[in-house]
Amino acid sequence: MTTIAYKDGVIAYDSRCTRGTTILDDDANKLYKVKGVSFLCTGANCDFPALIAAFFGSEASSAVEASALAWDGSTLWLIGHDDKTGGWKDALELDRPYAIGNGCAHALTAMDMGATATDAIRMAKKRDTCTGGRVRKLEIGKAG
Repeated sequence: MTTIAYKDGVIAYDSRCTRGTTILDDDANKLYKVKGVSFLCTGANCDFPALIAAFFGSEASSAVEASALAWDGSTLWLIGHDDKTGGWKDALELDRPYAIGNGCAHALTAMDMGATATDAIRMAKKRDTCTGGRVRKLEIGKAG
């Protein structure tokens, strides 16, 4: 898992990759660029290609255990996939903070208390064992 946070035009994310309670990598890059869209994914790494394909309208052949924030240059999307509806995407308001992934509760609380998205990931790293490594960011600009 991972933690991904958005606030004030910045998407921040950690670089830890885990399998269960085992840390596999603390320098994984979770930013994928496909057809001009930036995807920041959390969940099962093996499901990221199916999640991204679902964003563009493809149907997954099996369960997808992943979600992401996707930036297409004008809209920030929360995307996921479930067994009943298949791939889905919801447009997010750029004037509100968001967080997804294992440490999202820690990140949201930090942002509610005034932290930037980057600092929120740093704070989530202190409490969530699936969040760690380097903190990276993607600047997308503020609403308006």
